[in-house]
Amino acid sequence: DERLRALDDMMGGVLEIRREDVLKLDIPPPLFISKPEDLWTDEEKKIFVEYAKKVEKLNEEKEEYKQVLQNEWKKLEASIRETTRNFDETVCKLSERKMKSDMVIYQEELKIANLTYVLLLDEELDTREVGLHNCLTKKKIEKVSYRLECSFFLPTPPPQNLEHGFTKQFADIPDDLFDELFQLYKHRPKTPRTEMLFDTANPYGNCSGPAEDYKDALTLLMKAMDELDSPEHMPDGLDLSMWKRFCLARRNKMESEELVKWKALTLAEMEAFLRRRMEENEKMKSQIQNIFKELTWLQEEKMRLQQNVIVQFLLKQGQVELDSTEIPEYTDAILIKKSVVEELNCSIMTQGEKKIAAIVELKDFSKGIFRLEWEHKKMKMQIEDLKEKARDIVILPISKDCQLFLTVKNYDAHIAQHISGMEQTLEVMDKVHKKNVRNHRKKIRELKKCILLKEQANYELSLELKEMLVSVSERRHVFEAADTRDISEKMAKHRYQEILQQKYLQGLLKEKKEQFEILQSDLE
Repeated sequence: DERLRALDDMMGGVLEIRREDVLKLDIPPPLFISKPEDLWTDEEKKIFVEYAKKVEKLNEEKEEYKQVLQNEWKKLEASIRETTRNFDETVCKLSERKMKSDMVIYQEELKIANLTYVLLLDEELDTREVGLHNCLTKKKIEKVSYRLECSFFLPTPPPQNLEHGFTKQFADIPDDLFDELFQLYKHRPKTPRTEMLFDTANPYGNCSGPAEDYKDALTLLMKAMDELDSPEHMPDGLDLSMWKRFCLARRNKMESEELVKWKALTLAEMEAFLRRRMEENEKMKSQIQNIFKELTWLQEEKMRLQQNVIVQFLLKQGQVELDSTEIPEYTDAILIKKSVVEELNCSIMTQGEKKIAAIVELKDFSKGIFRLEWEHKKMKMQIEDLKEKARDIVILPISKDCQLFLTVKNYDAHIAQHISGMEQTLEVMDKVHKKNVRNHRKKIRELKKCILLKEQANYELSLELKEMLVSVSERRHVFEAADTRDISEKMAKHRYQEILQQKYLQGLLKEKKEQFEILQSDLE
């Protein structure tokens, strides 16, 4: 497009000139800038000054624009930081709110899960209990059905010792006939055997079947006995009335044996049935006992579930302290009322105070024991000290003062008299001392006078000594000149005597000074 191309060529693709575009442009330098400054004209210098002003102005505008951009950048950065901080705070609040919402949701889900678990467990226990009750009812019904529906009597035993009765009954018969009759008495007719079938499940339910079988067998036996009772089988020489009596006894014997046989079979069947029923009864008892045990366990489990209820608590942070990072299990935890814990704490504190009081009492008692032991040791040591003092008193030598104190009755008067005597002695000694002091002072004054005299004499002697030395020196010269040895020897002896006298006087002066110092020290 020509318009767009012209806009791009002329104005850089924009309709308005922006400030940054203007600042990007550089002011073209004048053409004479390449010449040395010495060759510039006044007009060129003015043009260069204007050029420098424009460049400086452009640089100032660039700096101002840069400062404006920096301020805007700082404002934008501060606004971005504030927006970011607000956004972070909003996100934190939303995350905390979401966490609390999730916590509440999870708590409710946990409550629902616990309630569902408890309901399912309770339903399962109820179902199991109903099933056990039904099973127990069935077992009881089966046990009741096992009762006997018909009462029976144990078979009465047949008359015993029928043969012995036969011997007594036919004792009047001859022996040969008796033996033959006894053989016939023992003889049993041949009859077809009939099996007596009992109801093995319950032989007491219907007793008519075995009774009919017994009657049929007895009828067959009686028919066979009719043949044996015929007179044809009667031994020779036996009376007919005796034969009839014998047949009647034999019939009674056969009936009794048949009855005993039938009763024995019935008894055996009853014992077998009783044995089976007792075994079944034991099994049923064990099953019922197991059912009762399971019912008891179910009741205990239901009671435990009713007492051991799962309860959720919302605990604040810091209320529960954990020693380690592992979360302990609270399956065996027990909920106790605060009042119970406070009462227990009060009782513990009371018992603790009692224990402390007992410990303090024990401590005081032990202190008393230690004090008594210490006093006992102290008394022992005092006894030993007193014994040692007694020994020292016995061994101690008694002085005159002690003897006087012990012997003289009025010791104070004696001491006062002794003190008065000593005071008088001291007064006398004081007077003597003062007198001696006065005498010593007189001697000191005299010695001082002597010292002065001796000093004057010494001074005079020193003067004389000087003169004598001068004279000696003169005489020595003269002697040397005159060679007079005799005169010099006499002078030497005389001079030696004077020196000895001077030494003696000096020694005497020293002694007097020492005596004077001693007397002066005594006076002080």
